[in-house]
Amino acid sequence: MSDELPALPWERSRRRPGPTRIPLTRDRIVDAAYAVLDREGYEKLGMRQVAAELGVAVSALYSHVSGKDELLELMYVRMFEGWSLPEPDPERWQEQVKDYARAGRARLREHRDLARISMGGVPFKPETLPHVDKILGVFRAGGLPDRVAGAAGDMISTFIDGFALEESMWESRRLESGENTWGEMRETLERYFKDLPPDRFPNLVALSGSMFDSSNDDRFDLGIEIIIRGLASFVEEAEAGESSGRPAPEDERS
Repeated sequence: MSDELPALPWERSRRRPGPTRIPLTRDRIVDAAYAVLDREGYEKLGMRQVAAELGVAVSALYSHVSGKDELLELMYVRMFEGWSLPEPDPERWQEQVKDYARAGRARLREHRDLARISMGGVPFKPETLPHVDKILGVFRAGGLPDRVAGAAGDMISTFIDGFALEESMWESRRLESGENTWGEMRETLERYFKDLPPDRFPNLVALSGSMFDSSNDDRFDLGIEIIIRGLASFVEEAEAGESSGRPAPEDERS
């Protein structure tokens, strides 16, 4: 027997409120897209999967997002939210570039396959232009010639994207191989190269002990260090030209 009392006559015709629906917004769509990306990966990310994640019809998404291409752009822009760069410091420009690179890699590692989205992203949008301008300012403050400073940002970003993508691919290979840890994976690879015929592959055999002896963090830092030292050589070259009174090449004059 229910303890609930019957409604009064004038209350029976009142419509009972249904469940409150959360309005569909671009932010909610991007949140759902990231959830699908983390769970299913880039290859299975699509408008239907995002709609299912939100519990709405696919047609409802198109009132906010024109299609998958725009959705990927929104996911790319989201990566830059809250990522502030310091004011360019001529004395610390190299360290600032390293910090920028490490932060970029960390953001890409926050979501599965985000590096694939980043590699296809175009950073010249209103939301990302201040970020691009600031890192170019770091290069210019360090004394890089304009032609080098203009290309350095793209080179650094390409390295970060490529490194993060390689990490995700090797993680998939590790899981498929049954290796429990990266340490085991490195040992397997080291043994493979060490056991190659030395007469045919002398360099691979000789370097087998050093090719995989570092963590991914160490490998990434070394890669950035190689790039920065290369950039610094242009600064030294420009400074040497100024001290000697030689005019800079025409394409390096500001």
